[in-house]
Amino acid sequence: MGPELLDSRLKQVSFTTISGWQEDDHRAAFATFLKSARAERSDTPHLRPALLGFPGLQPIYEAALKLTGQDIDARIFFEMHFTPYVIQPDQGRGFLTGYYEPEIAGSFEKSADYPIPVLARPHDLVTFSQDEPFPLQGLAAGRQTNEGLEPYFDRASIEDGALDGRNLELLYLPDRVELFFAQIQGSARVRLADGRICRLTYAGRNGHAYTTIAKLIVAEGHMALGEITLESLKRWLRQNEDHARRLMRLNRSYIFFSLSETLSPSDGPIGAASTTLDAGRSIAVDRRQWCYGLPFFISAELPDGHGQTEPFSRLMIAQDTGSAILGAARADLFMGSGDEAGRRAGLIRHQSDFIVLLPKE
Repeated sequence: MGPELLDSRLKQVSFTTISGWQEDDHRAAFATFLKSARAERSDTPHLRPALLGFPGLQPIYEAALKLTGQDIDARIFFEMHFTPYVIQPDQGRGFLTGYYEPEIAGSFEKSADYPIPVLARPHDLVTFSQDEPFPLQGLAAGRQTNEGLEPYFDRASIEDGALDGRNLELLYLPDRVELFFAQIQGSARVRLADGRICRLTYAGRNGHAYTTIAKLIVAEGHMALGEITLESLKRWLRQNEDHARRLMRLNRSYIFFSLSETLSPSDGPIGAASTTLDAGRSIAVDRRQWCYGLPFFISAELPDGHGQTEPFSRLMIAQDTGSAILGAARADLFMGSGDEAGRRAGLIRHQSDFIVLLPKE
């Protein structure tokens, strides 16, 4: 018996009936799964708490860690320890998008070229657990005051200086558009003038609801949905500064960052589950309905980057989440770092079929 989901039902199936299962690179998925196993065994705190994990996951993590460095049949490992369930949404099919780690020019010094600050997590920000009712209705975080919890400042208030004077500035970016998209992605590589790369890692959110800016732009008639890509969206926002400021502020959600001192250039960013993400194998899921570490097999017809689509069937591991990732059959696929990864990620907005692998226990 699987978990009770908010918007979907589960149907148990056999691995032998899953199209594309046999052909996938299960060793790559196993390597990503090992990252979750190591993080969970070390009790590394999650950057964004999700549902508590299934008890049956822990012995699977231990079994995986014992096989580290051995020549194993990764497909057999997953089949031995998990049972596949098709996720059947109450309405329609599942939906897959893509995200990436931007690379942005920046500076530790504020200047005319770099005027926009990236802020660290404030000390009075309180993040609420997903396993308990939120104390402030509809808000995932709050502000601790002498009188108790209050809603945290929204994007407009923060941009207007609500947090000024607290020494939260980590570094500076060229414009609000770059900061806005770094916040959407939840991480960034910042390229300094001397060639060094700094890594921004998610450190918290103000708790207000996330609003998709592309939907706002389409709803107001500024662009057609088919015209929107990452590049066209950034270009329009920079060419229409008055509209851009207003529309970005309608997304009241605001992300705070930390500077990572440990990530190597070859590492992916750190996801919400406190593991480094692997391009094409790590996904963000709805943390209200799933725990981190679960494997998902997702099938779709995705763009190949040249105007065509091609079949996509792959086993991936839940290691991240996002404010816009809502639904049991909903995921965001991490595509890698840099502009090309961003271009490919921006093309993915496709219906998909989801199978979750639940521990046999």
